[in-house]
This record gives sequence, C-alpha cells and structure tokens, in this order.
Amino acid sequence: MFDFFNKIFTETTKEDAADNQECEDKVIMAVCALFVEMGRIDETFTQAEMDRVFSILADKYGLSRAQADALIDEADRELEESVDLWQFARVINENYSVDEKVALIERLWQIVYVDGKMDQHEHYLMNKMSNLLRLSHKQLIDAKLKVLNG
Repeated sequence: MFDFFNKIFTETTKEDAADNQECEDKVIMAVCALFVEMGRIDETFTQAEMDRVFSILADKYGLSRAQADALIDEADRELEESVDLWQFARVINENYSVDEKVALIERLWQIVYVDGKMDQHEHYLMNKMSNLLRLSHKQLIDAKLKVLNG
C-alpha cells in the first residue's frame, strides 16, 4: 500500500516539476520577446543592445550564449506571429509579482539606455509596456531614474 502512495506522489511530483518548468520557459520566452521588441523598436537592433540582452539573459536566467541565441531566435519568431504584445504581458502578469515586474522594467530601461539616449519609439514602447504590465507611471519613472543614476 505504501508503494502505491509513493508511486502516486512521485508521479505527481514529476508532473508538477514538468509543469513548473514549462511555465518558467513560457515566462522567460515572454520576457525575452519584450527585450527583442525593445531592441528593434527603432528599427536598429544594435550590437550594444544585443550584448545587453545577452548579459541580462545570462545574469538573470543563467543562460549560455548558445541558449540565449536560441531563445532570442524563438522570441523573434513568436513576435512575428503575434498581433500585439498583450500575449507576452499576460504571461508575465500571471507569473510575476509587482516587484518582479518593476525589475523587468528596469532591465528594459537598461536596453533603452545602452546607447545613452532614448528615441520616440522607445519612449512610446516603455509607456506601453508599463501599462501592459499594470505598473504606474511613478513605478516606470522610478525604474528609469534607478537605471540612469545607478
């Protein structure tokens, strides 16, 4: 009888772990899609922006360069097939706390300011992202100032 319960518990644990990994993969894909969109919004995904994205993916998610390359390629395909950014924001909203979303906005600001300036397209997209992620204007500006002063 104990073997039966052990087997059920083990199978449930494996299924939960697989579900958690799948969910985490979806979140990382959504985050990466926002990074890629921010990098290319001004129609020039510069090497400096790309390097910043790679750095964030390595630091935050522990990805190697090859894994990050594959993720960026997949995120680019997902973006091409999507009609808007809501599907990515929804995944993040369902899985991230407010603090995690603020940290994400900070990383997006890092991509924006990697070249030392913000153009009108990046400004528009940052405001759109903060709305999609249900963050206030104050949270958006505080994150921006943290990046600029930090």
